[in-house]
Amino acid sequence: MNKIKKLKIIGTIIAFLLTFPLHFLYDKVPCFVTSIIAPVNESIAEHMKILFGSILIAGVIQKIIVKTKKLNINNVCISNFTAALTSIPIFLIIFMPVYNAIGKNFIITIIIMLIAIVIAEIISYIMMKKDDLKLENMAILFTITIYIIFGLLTYYPPKQELFLDPVNLFYGIKK
Repeated sequence: MNKIKKLKIIGTIIAFLLTFPLHFLYDKVPCFVTSIIAPVNESIAEHMKILFGSILIAGVIQKIIVKTKKLNINNVCISNFTAALTSIPIFLIIFMPVYNAIGKNFIITIIIMLIAIVIAEIISYIMMKKDDLKLENMAILFTITIYIIFGLLTYYPPKQELFLDPVNLFYGIKK
């Protein structure tokens, strides 16, 4: 098995395992920072932070592995950012029809999250096999931009179904 494939398998496992603590992070440590990186309610939109964050953290771990083992792998940061970002529409495309048909189901949601992570990591794998895309430094700027958007949507959510907490029937962060 090649080094990139091993790295992406590790990344997939780490990202999936991180979804669980990220889900409960804001409940355990409620503050401004955690409200930006973890869901503050049970809305579908807030849960996209879990996917994005878990893949990004797994990407940071992958970058550390690449650096410490001195592996010659290109595009680690930008490919993981791309994976994190693309996991969101991948999840929504699979999840929304299922959710509309059968409602909320914890096991099905977890399975769809895993599928979204795997597909996103495959996209990242393809990008890592390419020549240097010269976008590594942009990944940080892109990540900050996405978290600003998450913050705005948390504190000023649109009044749409995607942003509605179906358990408590409110939008965004409870004040």
